[in-house]
Amino acid sequence: MTRYCSQTEVVTLIDDLTEPRLQVFVQERIVSPVQTGDGPAFREADVARLQLLCDLCEGYELQSDAMHLVMSLIDQLNTARGDMRALMHAVAQQPDEVRQQIHEIVHRMRS
Repeated sequence: MTRYCSQTEVVTLIDDLTEPRLQVFVQERIVSPVQTGDGPAFREADVARLQLLCDLCEGYELQSDAMHLVMSLIDQLNTARGDMRALMHAVAQQPDEVRQQIHEIVHRMRS
């Protein structure tokens, strides 16, 4: 079951997150809460994303356009990692001969 946090809970959980900063992140669509019967709520992944956003704001003083770029790159990296996991799982299910051929092709491409 997915756990959701309200805006108040999220602000309490993350040290450097304030209500105004959270509103900016939501308005700029850097993070998107889900709508529940109790109002906007944030998934665990959103909470982690908000923590990272606050760390970047505090540690690097990134402006909005830079923040969008950094988060876009992180999203792309996470997508690529998921794709790679799926690909590795698919390769692992192949017969030994096919896995060996793939290994040899990858080795040649990287040399």
